[in-house]
Amino acid sequence: METDRWIAFKSHFAIESFYCRPGIDGAHEKGGVEGQIGYFRRNHFTPVPEVESLAELNELVEQWDRHDGRRRIGSRPRTIDEYFEVERPLLMPLPEEPFETGRVLTPRVDRYGQIPVRTNRYSVPVRLIGKRVRVILHASHLVVYDKNVEVARHERLIAKGSCRLELDHYLEALIRKPGAFPGATALEQARSAGKFIPAHDAWWAAAVRAHGDTEGNPGLDRGALDGPAHPARTPGRRARDCVAGRGPDRGRGRLGARKVAQTENEPAPAASSALAAEQPSATVTFLPEWKLNHLPPDTRPLPSVTHCDQLLRRRRASGGDHREGEAQ
Repeated sequence: METDRWIAFKSHFAIESFYCRPGIDGAHEKGGVEGQIGYFRRNHFTPVPEVESLAELNELVEQWDRHDGRRRIGSRPRTIDEYFEVERPLLMPLPEEPFETGRVLTPRVDRYGQIPVRTNRYSVPVRLIGKRVRVILHASHLVVYDKNVEVARHERLIAKGSCRLELDHYLEALIRKPGAFPGATALEQARSAGKFIPAHDAWWAAAVRAHGDTEGNPGLDRGALDGPAHPARTPGRRARDCVAGRGPDRGRGRLGARKVAQTENEPAPAASSALAAEQPSATVTFLPEWKLNHLPPDTRPLPSVTHCDQLLRRRRASGGDHREGEAQ
């Protein structure tokens, strides 16, 4: 029985499927395919290559595949690539739209800002609590969408019953409840992943000294950890910018993180500390002003309420008649 995804795959590429006969009767029907797979495995996967990630392994496989295209099979006069160029005009063109190989799920965000995907749980921004989101589940990662907007991307967990949390997803909640920040599981995972580094601890300590535990923790959330607002900077650079250039100021930390990207290459102002020398000089552009400067000219006429004045005249007229009646 064919699965739904296999049927969708065939429909997308306009192909038909046929299957080999099972057992000894069909053993000879795909011997060439099995032989080439064995050749590739013996020459490239023996011994097993050591890589850091699946993406690196896929890149190696593509390089080996391109190299094998220049190989001749047996005593044939042409290479594999040359035979393929002969067959290319006889093949159907590929569809313009890519085929989505991931599995689509629609889980609901629970009160902890997490979604269940198979046997594991993943975090999403807390503003989505109670809503249904769309998840595209791939072999090595998953992407979460709110309608058509990507809101989260996680590496897929292998073990069952695990949980992957992103600290940025909980900043809104941690600002409202600063006491939960030191013991948050998301903070622990951010430390393990190298996203919360000693520069963040320095900013945190400075914010707490300046504003206390209640106000210092939100200052850290809004300032040094404001990653999505300025993706051009690394977490460590954002934290050092906040510590050196602005100090533990809760309001100015976020403004420093939201500077426009083109100011990254401007010369740094003279400062007494080495960290302050890395802070670029820039002017903060407020969002309403930026929007007004980028809007097209408005050629519409100014609104008028002249047509409404007739209602005022009628009201005065009716009021005057009423007063005359009372006088009589």
